[in-house]
Amino acid sequence: MMNMNGMPQPAFYIFKCQQSAPPGMPKPSCVSQNNPESQELFQHLGQELMKKGIIATTLPIQTGCLGRCQQGPVILVEPGHTMYVNLTKERIDRIIEEHIIGGNVVQEFVIDDSFWGEPISPASLV
Repeated sequence: MMNMNGMPQPAFYIFKCQQSAPPGMPKPSCVSQNNPESQELFQHLGQELMKKGIIATTLPIQTGCLGRCQQGPVILVEPGHTMYVNLTKERIDRIIEEHIIGGNVVQEFVIDDSFWGEPISPASLV
């Protein structure tokens, strides 16, 4: 059922880290001078969602650092806390096709558990 303005609530939010370390910085970043493809990934993501006709229900969002720089470029897909790492345009295409449309997480591109364990409840820390 559509709401009043015809825009459905997004089924997915795709957070794309757009953090870029300045040239010469030793720290890796998700958008890098040394990786020209990394500079085009957010635009590619949006274009693919539009081509597939699903941009209204899958919202790409540019974010700052998501804290997993060593594995970049990364995206976080919600719901599900699914973090995809070492992204390329080809990987993004598969994630859209298999996860966003097909409903199956693309396990081979998911961050290793050793870098992304179970979330810790804030309430458990107080």
